[in-house]
Amino acid sequence: MADNSIEQALIENPPNVLKWKPSERAKRFRRCRSTPSDPTDQKPAENGSVPKAKELFKEKRPSFMLVGLLLFAYLLVGVIIFYLFMDQLSGKTTNRVLDALYFVIVTMTSVGYGDLFPNSDTTKLLACAFVFTGMAIIALFISKAADYLVEKQEVLFFKALHMNMKGSEAKMLGAMETNRIKYKFYTVALLLAMVIVAGTVFLWKVEKLSLVDSFYCVCATITTLGYGDKSFSSKLGRVFAVFWITTSTLIMAQFFMYLAELYTERRQKILTKWVINRRITTMDLEAADIDDDRQVGAAEFVLYKLKELGKISQEEISCFLEEFDKLDVDQSGTLSTYDLTLGQTIQ
Repeated sequence: MADNSIEQALIENPPNVLKWKPSERAKRFRRCRSTPSDPTDQKPAENGSVPKAKELFKEKRPSFMLVGLLLFAYLLVGVIIFYLFMDQLSGKTTNRVLDALYFVIVTMTSVGYGDLFPNSDTTKLLACAFVFTGMAIIALFISKAADYLVEKQEVLFFKALHMNMKGSEAKMLGAMETNRIKYKFYTVALLLAMVIVAGTVFLWKVEKLSLVDSFYCVCATITTLGYGDKSFSSKLGRVFAVFWITTSTLIMAQFFMYLAELYTERRQKILTKWVINRRITTMDLEAADIDDDRQVGAAEFVLYKLKELGKISQEEISCFLEEFDKLDVDQSGTLSTYDLTLGQTIQ
């Protein structure tokens, strides 16, 4: 296949604008440097546009409302069941309904203080069922609730750091997008510090623990260690714990996730810098020459660099070229609306 064919197959605009005039070459490459559309093989929507892949996968993920309903149903069923079986739980009790909710929260987040625990075979089996179900729901809730919370605070945090930043809002948002993971990490770290302070002060002032014991209990809780020697024992304390334990464990999980993501992003930036700055050798040119014509075009060079960065594999490139060959019904080396029409007729 000619170099021009590869360039047309891999760098052109989305399928709804496939036929190009020579004068549109510059415009095509400007479009390539911007964020490309996400072509899919889905049918066009009612307005004629093709849905983006990001929107397509978004529809497959459970919505925030659905996850919230699952969590509510889990807590409601748990409270009813353990309210009925409260006599088969041992430990310090305050209020029957509150204790049932407290036990479900402690079980769901896998904190497991041990201040309330099952003492019969029935409640032990119920606790086993609720801990597995709860961990699955909490995993979904982490990805939704924590992201929602962080993204709401992210813009405010960025503006607070750059109040004197010159330039338009669009430039500010562009800078924010570039450092998105970093600002998410900073935001979650700030929220984590806030919940640690809030929990420590509450245990110190309300539960009458020493300052060290309060901090110790907070750390054992948010890391879900739950030693059990220190916990929320008063009625007011358990009301606070119901909300604080859920929030703090979610934020802690999100903190470590963004920490890992930030580390991965930095390693990727180092790799990108190395790939961009290193000198091209004759061996690189041979590896980049996809069509074996002893010349490397712009499209082939870009693809080779993307392969070095691990953004695309040779198998994926081959699949794309095979798809191009199938769409190129008239074997002209370019795609046009005629090819699509002819292909539909043959099918």
